[in-house]
Amino acid sequence: MTQLIWSQLDPKQQAQALRRSPLVGDAGLEQSVKQIINTVADQGDEALKQYSAQFDGITLDDIALSNDEIDTACERVSAEIKQAISQAMDNIERFHSAQQFRGVDVQTQPGIRCELRSEAIEKVGLYIPGGTAPLISTVLMLALPAKIAGCEQRVLVSPPPINDAIIYAAKACGITEIYQVGGAQAIAALALGTESVPSVDKIFGPGNRYVTEAKRLVSQDSRCVVSIDMPAGPSEVLVIADEQANAQFVAADLLSQAEHGSDSQVILVTNSQRLADEVDAELSRQLKALPRQDIATDALSASRTIIVDSLNQAVAVSNLYGPEHLIVQTENPRALLSQIRAAGSVFLGAYTPESVGDYASGTNHVLPTYGYSRAVSSLSLADFCRRFTVQELSEQGLISLSQSVMVLAQAEQLDAHKNAIAVRVNAIAEQEK
Repeated sequence: MTQLIWSQLDPKQQAQALRRSPLVGDAGLEQSVKQIINTVADQGDEALKQYSAQFDGITLDDIALSNDEIDTACERVSAEIKQAISQAMDNIERFHSAQQFRGVDVQTQPGIRCELRSEAIEKVGLYIPGGTAPLISTVLMLALPAKIAGCEQRVLVSPPPINDAIIYAAKACGITEIYQVGGAQAIAALALGTESVPSVDKIFGPGNRYVTEAKRLVSQDSRCVVSIDMPAGPSEVLVIADEQANAQFVAADLLSQAEHGSDSQVILVTNSQRLADEVDAELSRQLKALPRQDIATDALSASRTIIVDSLNQAVAVSNLYGPEHLIVQTENPRALLSQIRAAGSVFLGAYTPESVGDYASGTNHVLPTYGYSRAVSSLSLADFCRRFTVQELSEQGLISLSQSVMVLAQAEQLDAHKNAIAVRVNAIAEQEK
């Protein structure tokens, strides 16, 4: 990877060193996705079948998988995969169950009770990519939290033909509605509904640039009321490593992210020139053994190594970048944790590769990318719920607050607000005569 010495870069060059490739959003892409959404809105299931034939090369009789089809697919999954899914499910369920909301019930002053409550989102749509890397693990990361949160209707969509292990994982997580549809048309179907696919309140899951653009557009479409999980861009990892780090481990972590896609980005930040050179050598060696080496090579061409003066400076660089995944392979990684301000998920120590978070440690792998980790959190149980407040005042509580509310309402020239208080205060006064 290209090596840069941070202290020798001016501010403009430093910003350039941390720049990502452009996100989706060009006019041609937006118009193409808008057309797909409008066609699904007008033609429903027929549009979904036409797009499956056009984009997936598959002719569908039914968009929904039947119970028999689900059971048959599950029987074809090997015992080894079923066992791996089982262990991953146990850890993910344990971690996410611990996130159950604990309500807030506070008396802000005598006679004034304020609460914060949480309820599950009723209908959620889970998008699972297919293609060359069917994301079985994403089923677990979306379906289990939705089940634990108590979402009543949990709808899964994935491009046909759906991988058997995706179907098995979905059933194991309690999914009963599986639809064979992918791409922007699947997002349109979840947002707008068709004869087969029900509309949902919130859409979750990663996808290609068309899926990402479709999620953005439907969240702003006046024909539906639907929200999305988070902004998404290409996958990325930043590794902070010192001279004690294992170069073989570091290179393996960089490549595990680079193989996601040609637009993935990996960055090594280290205070050791020797380690940087050793990692470069390891990348060349390990790359030759990867089946997806062409994809990883493309990703590495847009990636870089940044040499810093100290680990404190390394953390500062990482915070500026705001990585989706942050791996800390230093002699005392936890010592840096308190300085970390922006990362989707953090992996501490030589024996904590990013892969464990992707699959089975228990944390969620749906994470903010493209620097959004500075303001957006990793997916959690809270994302499958909506929070709302409750307030309840006694007569005395209203009296004690009335003057402040009426003064503020009058200052804002909102007389009806003031009157809503005044009529009650007057009624209480009349009762007391």
